[in-house]
Amino acid sequence: MTNATYNRLNKDDAVVLLVDHQTGLISLVQDFSPSEFKNNVLALADLAKFFELPTILTTSFEQGPNGPLVPELKEMFPDAPYIPRPGQINAWDNEDFVKAIKATGRKQLIIAGVVTDVCVAFPTLSALAEGFDVFVVTDASGTFNETVQQAAWNRMTQAGAQMMNWFSVACELHRDWRNDIEGLGNLLSQRIPNYRNLMNSYSAFTAK
Repeated sequence: MTNATYNRLNKDDAVVLLVDHQTGLISLVQDFSPSEFKNNVLALADLAKFFELPTILTTSFEQGPNGPLVPELKEMFPDAPYIPRPGQINAWDNEDFVKAIKATGRKQLIIAGVVTDVCVAFPTLSALAEGFDVFVVTDASGTFNETVQQAAWNRMTQAGAQMMNWFSVACELHRDWRNDIEGLGNLLSQRIPNYRNLMNSYSAFTAK
């Protein structure tokens, strides 16, 4: 058995890629409930802003049935690079998308999108082949059903991608609670109702 290296997320080397979270495509997501999925995507967006990570948005053929980018993401990142791809299914086949990533100078890609097996898997495999480290945010990516989900996760894992959820991304980027207890704690409590109980008890304790 080989000793695996723990390659952890670093907020100074990570960039967030939000791929094809479009109004039409999101209706295909069946492996999460609509409200749960939307919450997860916006939680990841919250993290990108909290840790001041460069964030790149892209859409696929938005004039067609895939539809435009969900408005919340556009509002949250008004100044972020936004690449509406004219037709390429694999975002990595779009020169402007790859240029925007390389312009950040960062090597860790935190990616989420719709659908997992295409819009996430294809650029993930392409980026890995070019030497990037890729961290797939599993619960902010969605597809048709759990069978498709598992096949996509396995394909990306075997190629070297790391599967994470948005909460573990938050914790790995944060590293130490002493960096900002209330900042991250309040962010988590906005997106995880039960976490609000923790923050409420913490607030009561610190108020004593």
